[in-house]
Amino acid sequence: QVQLVESGGGLVQPGGSLRLSCAASGFLFSDYVMTWHRQAPGKKRELVAHIGWTGRVTNYEDSVKGRFTVSRDNTKNTMYLQMNSLRPEDTAVYYCEVTIGATTYWGQGTQVTVSS
Repeated sequence: QVQLVESGGGLVQPGGSLRLSCAASGFLFSDYVMTWHRQAPGKKRELVAHIGWTGRVTNYEDSVKGRFTVSRDNTKNTMYLQMNSLRPEDTAVYYCEVTIGATTYWGQGTQVTVSS
């Protein structure tokens, strides 16, 4: 029943911006911490950002601090990732994630490519 659907990825030039969305359903969205992960070519999946129940508490991977902003709208069951000042090393598939009890759920991923 839990479903996470990412959108908003695409091709962008270095220094550009993208806004990713994660539409969630099948659970009480506001009760759960949500995260963004990414997996770049040849690398393991890594945590990019996480956000608490109300959006007050956020944490970021060091390389994206000051450039990415995670937010959520609990009235829309949607989490966002605003990505600014994008770099080629940000190129990856970005995944939305929630852990409910002992089960981790992932979206299908959305491709972000940063290239000139």
